Order: sequence, then C-alpha cells, then structure tokens
Amino acid sequence: MADYVLAIDQGTLVSRATLFTHAGLVVETAELEHAQLHPHAGWVEHDATEIWTNVREVVGAVLARANLTHRDVAAVGITNQRETAVVWDKTTGEPVCPAIGWQDTRTEAIVERLGALPGSVAAVGADRYKERVGLPLATYFSGPKVTWILDNVEGARAKAEAGDLLFGTTDSWVLWNMTGGARGGIHVTDPTNASRTMLMNLDTLTWNEEIAAQMSIPLSMLPEIRSSSEVYGTGRPGGLLPGVPIAGILGHQQAATFGQACFEVGDATITFGTGNFMLLNTGTTPVPSTTGLLTTVAYKIGAEPAVYALEGTVDVTGSLVQWMRDNLAMITSADEVEGLAMSVPDNGGAYFVPAFAGLYAPYDRSDARGALVGLTRYVNKGHIARAALEATAFQTREVLDAMTADAGVSLAELTVAGAAVRNETLMQFQADILGVAVIRPTGGDQVAAGAAYAAGIAVGFWPGTQTIIDNAADAGRWVPSMASAERDRQYRLWKKAVTKTFNWVDEPAAAAELSLLAAPALVPEPATAVRTVATPPGVAGPELDADLMDLSYFHDDARAVVHPQPTHSSLN
Repeated sequence: MADYVLAIDQGTLVSRATLFTHAGLVVETAELEHAQLHPHAGWVEHDATEIWTNVREVVGAVLARANLTHRDVAAVGITNQRETAVVWDKTTGEPVCPAIGWQDTRTEAIVERLGALPGSVAAVGADRYKERVGLPLATYFSGPKVTWILDNVEGARAKAEAGDLLFGTTDSWVLWNMTGGARGGIHVTDPTNASRTMLMNLDTLTWNEEIAAQMSIPLSMLPEIRSSSEVYGTGRPGGLLPGVPIAGILGHQQAATFGQACFEVGDATITFGTGNFMLLNTGTTPVPSTTGLLTTVAYKIGAEPAVYALEGTVDVTGSLVQWMRDNLAMITSADEVEGLAMSVPDNGGAYFVPAFAGLYAPYDRSDARGALVGLTRYVNKGHIARAALEATAFQTREVLDAMTADAGVSLAELTVAGAAVRNETLMQFQADILGVAVIRPTGGDQVAAGAAYAAGIAVGFWPGTQTIIDNAADAGRWVPSMASAERDRQYRLWKKAVTKTFNWVDEPAAAAELSLLAAPALVPEPATAVRTVATPPGVAGPELDADLMDLSYFHDDARAVVHPQPTHSSLN
C-alpha cells in the first residue's frame, strides 16, 4: 500500500526530495546543491542537466534512507524556483544553453525595447502588459529571458521556429524528464508558474499570443497550462518512480501559501529569507495593484476556479543580518543578532533603512540608498542590532498595508515561514507593529508540504484542502502587546527615516556604483558617520565631524546619519 507522498523541491540553490505521511509529517529528506554560475556581471545561470541529475539522486537517496520503493509512493508533487528559464531540444533532450536564473539582469535592453513599442499612452513603459498578465516589464520574469536565448544562442531561433525547442520553468523541465524526456515526456506547467512568465492571461489562464509575438517567442515552445493539482503523467519506465502519478505543481511562494492553509480571502503568508516574500489571498478574481505590487495566481485545484493573490517583496531582510556579520563583524553568526538585540530594551531612537539597492514597493525608488538614522551617543551595537531586526518588521508592514489597501480587506493574522521565524524578538515585534497575531505552523518545510498536498489531493490520498487545515497546528503564536499609540509613533518615525534615503544617487554616482557592483570582489569602504548641521561662519561644507563642531551650531532635532555602502543581495 502506498502510504507516502513525495515532494520534489527544485530551488535556486538546492534540489530536495521530502517524504510525507497521511498526517502531513516529514519522514525523510535529502538535498543536493547545484553550481551557481556567474559568467558575466549581472548574469546568473544554472546547469539544467546538473539540476536533473541532482533531482534523480535526491529521490533515490530519500527512498533509500526511508527504506522505501516507488510502490510506497502514492503521488509526486513538484515545487520550484520561479521565473528561471530553461530552453531545450525536444528531440535530444539537451538544453541549448545554461538556464537563465530569475535574478539575472541581462535582458534589460529587451525589457526597455518592449516598453518603448508603439501603443496607447496607458500601454507604454513598464506597465505595457500589466493589465493582462499582472506583472510589470522587468528582467525578473521568464519571457524576455527566452527572447534573449533565441536571439543570442546560435541556431536557437531557427530550431524554435521549426518546432524543435521547448521552454519551461524548472517545474516543466523536471516533469518532462520524469515522464520520459525525449521519449514522450509531458510538457506541462501550472498557472502559478505560467503567471510568472509575463506571457499568461490572468483571466483565462491561457498564453497571450500578442505578447508572445512581440517577444518573438513561438507558441509551440510553451508548455500546456494545467491546474496545480491533477495527474499530469506518471514516472517513466526504468526510472526511480515508474508508474507513480506526478500530480501537483506549485511555484515556491505559492506552495508555501498552500501548505500553510491560506485558503480564505485576506489570508496572508510571508516567507522570511534573504528577502521577504508575501502573498495575500484575494479570492477567485484577480485584483490589480495601484501600489506597485504583483497580481499573480495563488493556486488552482483541478476543475475549481483559480485563486489569485497579491505578491510583494522586501529585498533586504535576512541579508541585512548577513551584512552586519560579514561587513561590520558585529556578530560572528546570524543567530547572535537576537541576543545582541535583547541586550537593550528598545532601539534607542535608531532606525535602519536597508535600501542597499533602492526601495521596492510601495516606494519604487531606485535613487534611494541605505541609511541608519536617529543616532546619538547613547546608541550602542545592541540598539543597532535591534534596529536591524525591526527594519524587517517595518518593511513587512509597509508591503502588507499596500496589499490590504489594494484588496480592500483587513489582515486578521499573518502566517510565517523561513529561518527567521526562530527569532522570537523579531516575531514579537512583527506582531506588535502589525497589530495582529503572527503564527508559525508546525511541520517544518511548508513549501514542500504545499507541493505534497497538491499532489495527494489529486489522487485521493487526502480528500481535500480541509485536511491541510486539520493537519495544521501552531508551533508558535505571537500576539500584539504594544499600545496602539506607541505603534503609531514608531511607525511614523520609520516612515520619516525612509524619506532620508531618497535622492541619494545622482547620475555620476550611479554610474560609478554600477562599475563597483560589477567588480568580482567588492569590499565596501567603512561607512562614515556624518551629521548635517547649520554651517558655522567661515566653515565650508554642510557635513562635518560632529566631534569637531561647537554644539551651538547644531539643530536640536539633528541626529547622526550613516549611509551604508551598497552590497549585493539576492531574493530567495
């Protein structure tokens, strides 16, 4: 009897296989890293063949560790890094070039060209396709990556136009290979991944022929869009999972949403990582954003209507702690930041805005740069550590405020996942600054669980989504303890701090910064604390070392400002 469901998680850094029981509990897991390739500045690549090899190895390893065979597996679900583009020859099964990662920025010229195509005033620029696909024109999404491959890989366009090439995000690549590859592999994706290509109509869940034509992508390359939970095919003969139904596909963030049972309108989930990813369930009608957020598909179960979401991203959260460790040597491991923050009762008036590469929604300010403001001689490294943690919570509230405003709903509670949820100080402050409960579910890897549940529901291993709700339990719950007046005061000061990051980059500085960021090994210069003052008579320049100034020249409300040097960070 098949008593387990297998989830394959093909991620940005690793490929992982996890076995789940009927109770939604993890039995065993195995993972392998794959190489991160950076052949040029701004390029991020993966070897798709290595990824497929690793997937096979982790599936074999997890079955061996659990002392199981394919006969014990009822179904397989796939979750994956989104937007990463793979193009391969359907006859040979070989990729035509390395997979282009979601962080890759080589398609900037293509994005600019598409935005400049003739059209109505409302349809030009970054929002050209947004009404139809929910996404702005950006290097982040898959469509322009495919265009780049066809334009730059020798012979690729001719093969594509002859119908010999296939495109897919890594879910499609893994599924095609698992179901037979060049010998009858199934070429399918689900709406959560298709909605990240900039090629899918949000309302009909079909490919947009006009957009594909403008990107010069033959429709024959595109996978069939099926639901997130249905049987697509079975494991190939001779493989590790022969005859086992492959029955669930969800992109990473959507899998976390599904695994955390965010099934009601207004349910929100956030994954804390290098950056933060937030999804808010908006129901069966796509909600356009007026605040710079993305409209995307949350999931689609079989023949049921698709459920949509608003998605927001905070670029720098966990990577800020990493920056404090690696660049400032304030801590020796990320786990130490909580103890340092707990050494003080509050932030001491300091606010840290980590706009290392600008600000995302709701500001969309590429001219912003990071700032640590409100400094006095009272502030010590404990206050700075607390300000860094609080920055994550403040940024999260800003995005969630934008989401609820767009959706016209109120946030009842926030479900959280990711490594940072072990930080009790951060979770309590997140609840305090939001004014709602923050919940950490049991079960460990909610991303893999989401893919497993989607597959298990499709084959009847679980009867439906109610099972996910029933299996869920709180591993941690934080309720607000901060007075509303204090919450408002701190949020107002945060907003004030954010304004101090604006207009920091001028054109010559921006060009110099891009040159620095392209360097293979950038070691930022030590940050210098400066204080903006009224210039004393006979002294040139407004920014002077505070210790050398007669204090009578300072404004009473002035505080020191530190602008950190830019640093690389990746969304994860």
